[in-house]
Amino acid sequence: MDPILEIESLTTEFKTEDSLVKAVNSVSFTVHKGETVGIVGESGSGKSVTSLSVMRLISSPGKISSGRIFYHPPGKEKTDLLSLQDEDMRKLRGNEIAMIFQEPMTSLNPVLTCGSQVAEALIIHKNLDKKQARQKTQELFARVQLPDPSRQYDSYPHQLSGGQKQRVMIAMAMCCDPQLLIADEPTTALDVTVQARILELMRQLQQENGMGLMFITHDLGVVAEIADRVVVMYKGKIVEQGEVREIFYHPRHPYTKGLLACRPPLNKRLSTLPVVSDFMKEEPGGAFSELPGSIESVVDSRVQSGDERKQQHQVMYAKSPVLRVRNLKTWFPVRKGLFGKTRGFVKAVDDISFEVFPCETLGLVGESGCGKTTLGRTILRLIEPTGGEVMFQGMDFLQLRGNALRKMRKRIQIIFQDPYSSLNPRMTIGNAIREPMTVHGLHKNEKGRKEKVMELLDLVGLTAGHYNRFPHEFSGGQRQRVCIARALALQPEFIICDESVSALDVSVQAQVLNLLNTLKKEFGFTYIFISHDLSVVKFMSDRMIVMNKGKIEEMGDPDVIYATPRSEYTRRLISAIPASDPEAAFSRKKTN
Repeated sequence: MDPILEIESLTTEFKTEDSLVKAVNSVSFTVHKGETVGIVGESGSGKSVTSLSVMRLISSPGKISSGRIFYHPPGKEKTDLLSLQDEDMRKLRGNEIAMIFQEPMTSLNPVLTCGSQVAEALIIHKNLDKKQARQKTQELFARVQLPDPSRQYDSYPHQLSGGQKQRVMIAMAMCCDPQLLIADEPTTALDVTVQARILELMRQLQQENGMGLMFITHDLGVVAEIADRVVVMYKGKIVEQGEVREIFYHPRHPYTKGLLACRPPLNKRLSTLPVVSDFMKEEPGGAFSELPGSIESVVDSRVQSGDERKQQHQVMYAKSPVLRVRNLKTWFPVRKGLFGKTRGFVKAVDDISFEVFPCETLGLVGESGCGKTTLGRTILRLIEPTGGEVMFQGMDFLQLRGNALRKMRKRIQIIFQDPYSSLNPRMTIGNAIREPMTVHGLHKNEKGRKEKVMELLDLVGLTAGHYNRFPHEFSGGQRQRVCIARALALQPEFIICDESVSALDVSVQAQVLNLLNTLKKEFGFTYIFISHDLSVVKFMSDRMIVMNKGKIEEMGDPDVIYATPRSEYTRRLISAIPASDPEAAFSRKKTN
């Protein structure tokens, strides 16, 4: 077929105080009608800037400095989007060319109902009246499988879950039956089950409309599920492109090999995850050199034997538990009526019991709303429980008050899900790490505390030069390292990791997971590792708990649970994990 989109030598630049940064550097590729092209790369690779360039949404200090972007819808003449007047581009944008943005919460207007935001596009582009637009929007909500479309029409964004908000964004993008759809990380940080449903939904909508789809992601596992061709970007340039099978089975560029290798495998247990630096070494001036070794040889060299793991567990489980949780409950009242009378309870954590042993990593996995984050916060007393018992090293944590509770919290720390919102944007990261040491009076003086901060920065892979920088000056992976350093500042014995890698690139995710395991070995930490991603939990955990609706669905060795899940819920979680293999993904699509 003829291409619906042709990008030729596109360059998009951003002017900084010191230099001119080419975020997209002479990029060329095509998208055909009915085809899905996956654009893959880490944060900063230029994939999102490429999509914004196509939509003509680059704002100052950025500009498209050169290149051509041809749009060729069926039955119409080819048009260079860069030559269009702003008014003509607005007629195309949201109508014939639509985009699903990465973060639905920031893309939806919080003061307007979800339905009115979709109806607005229909009124503008399709000349429908308000009644017709409402009816059409409710039909679209039903099409994207939103429950109770009439109620969702009148709901505000904050009243919907992450997966539901993403479905609203898909309905908005699809409302005018576009010829070209650009999806920018539409499933990042979503549960694997929600992600699987959204990928299947986008496949169905594409087949119905025959549209071209440009799917942007950092996860090659997702690309295997949905794409026909792949474009791999690195530092603003395309390093490799081709059909999915060709890229997966015969990658030529070391960067592609690194991206393929760093996802935790489900059929093997590795001691450490491969990272991009295992396949290529960056040289001064932006050059790189390829390191020897295939994906298979690098992965196989890190496989942990079953005997080695068995010996570790024999030593670990011979000790007394460091944490005992008994019949823990956290219920939230549902109040209705003028006087707020309690009509019932949301049982976020409902009669849960388990133990954690010294130097163990206990994984908590489940969909959003299953209660895993509430459980972690209840253990720390960041949320007060309704009932039950939490014993930490023989002390009843739930009975502690005042100074005794503060001293105990020094020994149990938490790494939150979103590193940006958990750091003060007005405080340098050096002061953010030093602050808890000052509060608890650790080390002799400020000089000693600053020296400790420098030591922690080095420990998590940052430098002393980062001390006086602010959070916005770091990448997502670097900010997560800052949060890890802050948690380590009080020299804790027990750390709760709450979705601490869910929104990171797979390559950065692998680095952070390796760092957590290294720190565990070096300092003897005990972890509760919370995630919706079963493959990540399987790699990290000695034992795993699967949670569903506030209760424990099943608990045991991650390898055993993955191989022989007892409950239908766990089987559904496992089946929703991206295949990371085009043939397996193709077989699954045929089965579905």
